[in-house]
Amino acid sequence: MKTPQIDYKSSKINFIKLGLEFLVIFSSIFISFYIEDVRKINENSLIKNELIDDLISTVEDDINQLKNVQDILQNSEKLIQEILNDIDNSHSQLSDIETINKILGIEVGFSFFSKDGIFNQLISTGTFELIKNEELKKNLLDLFNHQKDRNTASSNEIDSFNLIFRNEMNKNFRIRFSYNSFDGEFYGSRALMNSNFDEKYYFSNSFYGLISQAQQYVNMYMRQLKDIEENYKTVYALSKEEVKKDI
Repeated sequence: MKTPQIDYKSSKINFIKLGLEFLVIFSSIFISFYIEDVRKINENSLIKNELIDDLISTVEDDINQLKNVQDILQNSEKLIQEILNDIDNSHSQLSDIETINKILGIEVGFSFFSKDGIFNQLISTGTFELIKNEELKKNLLDLFNHQKDRNTASSNEIDSFNLIFRNEMNKNFRIRFSYNSFDGEFYGSRALMNSNFDEKYYFSNSFYGLISQAQQYVNMYMRQLKDIEENYKTVYALSKEEVKKDI
């Protein structure tokens, strides 16, 4: 019986053929995964840029809101200063009705409320990590976490004081006013209808202390809002640059 001869040449060809087929299949799978990854990255990058565009719009709105609140607080600080000067000068600079109107014009409880919906979308969709500028990411986290928490804490404290302040003014000067909810930038406007100027209370330490505390809160909150505004301006500029990089 003859021993069968192994066709090494044919076996080698088959091995090479199988290797090439495996390589083709593997390459096809690898390329398909690569193409899918590229597609997802491009898709997420597009979503990120759309969200950044939306973020730019909301940042503009928040900056305008910040300026409006600061204008109201600056006017309140001016009114408080005029009242304190009048008290220090024995009520010789303002009439009773002028004083009441200035008290009514003091706005301590106005707060800033940031629009954080777009930032939350960036986080929830995972597109936040696609932001190339690390400074922008840092500032966004600071703006919508640390500074937002500080603003909420300050607003709550000031709101609590404002309730006491308003109650004391209305009670001691028997202030009655009409309210137009459709007037004004935020919460409407008040117009004095009736009052009874209590000079004894006006010169009391209680009133002076309340007015002085209101001034402290106004100045403290204005400084805090100024810091927030500066961060907003930085975020606005960096967001513009981020979108330009992907064009």
